[in-house]
Amino acid sequence: MQITGNNAAIICLSDWRNRDWPAIDGDEPELTDSNLSFNSSELILIFLLFLGLFGRSNMIVASSCILLSIRYFGLDQMILPILEKRGLEIGLVLLMLHILTPIATGKLAKEDLYSVVSLKGFLALAAGALATKLNGDGLNLMNANPEIIFGLTAGTVVGIILWRGMPCGPVMAAAVTAVFFQVIQLFCR
Repeated sequence: MQITGNNAAIICLSDWRNRDWPAIDGDEPELTDSNLSFNSSELILIFLLFLGLFGRSNMIVASSCILLSIRYFGLDQMILPILEKRGLEIGLVLLMLHILTPIATGKLAKEDLYSVVSLKGFLALAAGALATKLNGDGLNLMNANPEIIFGLTAGTVVGIILWRGMPCGPVMAAAVTAVFFQVIQLFCR
């Protein structure tokens, strides 16, 4: 059986459980509605995959591919609830491990802790506290309005393309969105 490039792409993107397998006798696979069925979440993930490719965002591409693979292999009932419930915590633990690694490797010495009393250190301390508060507001906004997540992701790609920005994640983008909402509410009173 030989599968051409176009047919291979269609077969790879089709739903694993509903697919009609091609015959082994050399016939080309027949394209029908049953082996091209996508639900809306898969289409959004595929769109995000291409947005990430276009915006050169490896994190969006990797995340979309991983989630599509989980759905493709039928592991969504087992893995997605865990990711939905604990994924943010797992990601934040990995981020904190990255941030604290210089302490563990000895690159950050005891003397470096005294830098907090300088102007830069004080501003960094204040910025860290403010960012933590704003990120909490952003998380609350994402939990209350999950429909903004696609806009946050698309906006991240736009920021990468237009301003050569660095994606720092949807939590910070949601924090900025929460600030925008608070400013709009202030002026609409």
